[in-house]
Amino acid sequence: MAKSSSLNIRVVEGRALPAKDVSGSSDPYCLVKVDDEVVARTATVWRSLSPFWGEEYTVHLPLDFHHLALYVLDEDTVGHDDVIGKISLSKEAIAADPRGIDSWINLSPVRPDAEVQGEICLAVQMLEDARGRGLRCHVRQARDLAPRDISGTSDPFARVFWGGQSSETSTIKKTRFPHWNEVLELREMPGTASPLRVELWDWDMVGKNDFLGMVEFPPQTLQQKPPNGWFRLLPFPGTEEDSGGSLGALRLKVRLTEDRVLPSQHYQPLMALLLESVRGPVEEDTASPLAVLEEVASGDCRRDLATTLVKLFLGQGLAGPLLDYLTRREVARTRDPNTLFRSNSLASKSMQQFMKLVGMRYLHEVLKPVVSRVFEERKYVELDPCKMDLGRARRISFKGAPSEDQVRESSLGLLTGYLGPIVDAIVGSVGRCPPAMRHAFKQLRLCVEERFPQAEHQQDVKYLAISGFLFLRFFAPAILTPKLFDLRDQHADPQTSRSLLLLAKAVQSIGNLGQQLGQGKELWMAPLHPFLLQSISRVRAFLDELVDVDGEEEAGGPARALVPPSVTLREGYLLKRKEEPAGLATRFAFKKRYFRLSGEDLSYAKSPECQVRSSIPVSHIRAVERVDEGAFQLPHVMQVVTQDGAGALHTTYLQCKNVNELNQWLSALRKASAPNQDKLAACHPGAFRGGRWTCCLQAERPAVGCSRTHSAVTLGDWSDPLDPDAETQMVYRQLLLGRDQLRMKFLEDSHLDTGLEADTGTCPEFLAGQRAAAARLLGVLADLDQAHEEFQRQTQVAPGPPGP
Repeated sequence: MAKSSSLNIRVVEGRALPAKDVSGSSDPYCLVKVDDEVVARTATVWRSLSPFWGEEYTVHLPLDFHHLALYVLDEDTVGHDDVIGKISLSKEAIAADPRGIDSWINLSPVRPDAEVQGEICLAVQMLEDARGRGLRCHVRQARDLAPRDISGTSDPFARVFWGGQSSETSTIKKTRFPHWNEVLELREMPGTASPLRVELWDWDMVGKNDFLGMVEFPPQTLQQKPPNGWFRLLPFPGTEEDSGGSLGALRLKVRLTEDRVLPSQHYQPLMALLLESVRGPVEEDTASPLAVLEEVASGDCRRDLATTLVKLFLGQGLAGPLLDYLTRREVARTRDPNTLFRSNSLASKSMQQFMKLVGMRYLHEVLKPVVSRVFEERKYVELDPCKMDLGRARRISFKGAPSEDQVRESSLGLLTGYLGPIVDAIVGSVGRCPPAMRHAFKQLRLCVEERFPQAEHQQDVKYLAISGFLFLRFFAPAILTPKLFDLRDQHADPQTSRSLLLLAKAVQSIGNLGQQLGQGKELWMAPLHPFLLQSISRVRAFLDELVDVDGEEEAGGPARALVPPSVTLREGYLLKRKEEPAGLATRFAFKKRYFRLSGEDLSYAKSPECQVRSSIPVSHIRAVERVDEGAFQLPHVMQVVTQDGAGALHTTYLQCKNVNELNQWLSALRKASAPNQDKLAACHPGAFRGGRWTCCLQAERPAVGCSRTHSAVTLGDWSDPLDPDAETQMVYRQLLLGRDQLRMKFLEDSHLDTGLEADTGTCPEFLAGQRAAAARLLGVLADLDQAHEEFQRQTQVAPGPPGP
């Protein structure tokens, strides 16, 4: 039984942030830390006090993580970035509600004494002799301490308090991983029993020493079970200071999932119920287990359920039947064709997530050239007279103050200059559209034509059903927020964002086949209408050609292996450190190389086209870890530790261009090497330079690592390997959230059936079928509950692995 823990974090938006720049605005971004380790950085939103990020991260974690912190900073091109505030959430606070946290939270000020990290290793022994009671504290070492000096290290020493006395260790210079191995003995003063407190400080020659963290043990613990081992450092006791909203607030969505994935046989009954639903009749189907499951899922739960189902059925090679079943259910219960797929139903969410899964490369091929042009040209574009800034248009044109008509004419030319290539790329992309999407759209069109055969509907409905997904839920959102679709590394500045908004509106109008042109409040879009109307006939022809595909290939294709050996998992330029710099300055010892990671090896060459490549077998990887910035005085460096056939360890250092790229490479390498045996439990986060390790100052190159490795910490994304058991476990978790509602709606309220029949005309057979489906689902849930409880008991009885 595998254990897993994941943290889903969505940084939605901020409000009322303080101005940090002389312009009266700020350029905010967020750093996301889990147990003081940076796992993500949002892009910067330029010149905004109410930024929208909308960025989402899934972090796979060890089961013993403690807290999540989000820092909001103002980016400065010169000097250090300004810290605006932070939000700190404990694991207990996040886990209190299974649905997670979804709310606005005020930012708190960042206090230096609260910014602690790392652990300390202690062994405490209580003494009793003729001189009375005493305590012997063996201060062994510490790791991952916060850097307090400009060099990226600290000069730590420990101070021990007990029984009214105190004692200190020696100071170890320039390290975040000190090894003291000193024994301090203290005697208790007469009076009540005393707690033991150990504080760590960074020694400074000038000014006050900096606090690094503390641990404290009550007298009862000292008597019953004296501390012996590693202990997490804590800040000085004190309540989190509430700024009263003066620092602004963030809207966050955070959910913790801790799961124990059972052996496959335990999920077969649940999987059988889901497959039975998909393979059964769908018209007016309200009694299948999947239909009942949709009834109890709503809001974000429905989106999560759709994502899980698509991944689960894709892993089984059955994404096509799933989408066909869901769309047929949706079409069957739609009376007005104008409302088809307009709601956030399970069918709409599933198709949307499916397109993101199989169509992202296609999306990039179609949209990236024009989106990049908009970002690079940064032209002033505006059609709405209420939003026109003639002064800005003048500053950009340098030709005097233009009139409103001139701005409109210039903007119209720019917009059509962008829209033309977008429409050309879309209508000419049939051959590049993934076959899985084309088959899904073909089935969708056939279903709509069967449901609405009337002549008045045939002209548009068969097109709108597809364009509603492809244009309104895929192309237009990607144009509006290209950062969220990986089309750009950064969010758009306000001016570029406005241009993208107008382009997205135009693409939406094309996707609606011009049905709403001239209606509503945005009549100022009228100058674009002739171009949009000319594009509609081309889009209809494109949609006809798109669904003209032969064969019975299932959408999604066969199940994918966990890490296919020949598939490229990640590629791009990185800076690689030479094995022997031979006296070169550190930054000149790193050379630019193009890396490709597959399930078999990590290869690199001078350029993507170069045929001469070196490689590191993935099977040889023993650790993939961050490197301290102070090791080379360079940021965003990671190390790949490998072991050769003779058992010798070798380290390759790679530098990434930013923290997000660093985390993505760390994740990809850790996932690829996940099955490897003999992984290192500890490594050095520094480098061996000048005859010693920069992290712990040990003088032997083969010295045992001073910091534990983090092989379980990875970022989740759509390229994650598909694991049917893990996905079925997620469906089980979704069902648990709706179990009470399921029981109440379909079983306990059965006495209301008579009234329901009268009100809705529902047949008694359907109600009986719903109750039967709900009862079967609840029975499967009960069996899975029992299996989890049994495995939990076995774990508690025998926590260690069996002997040989």
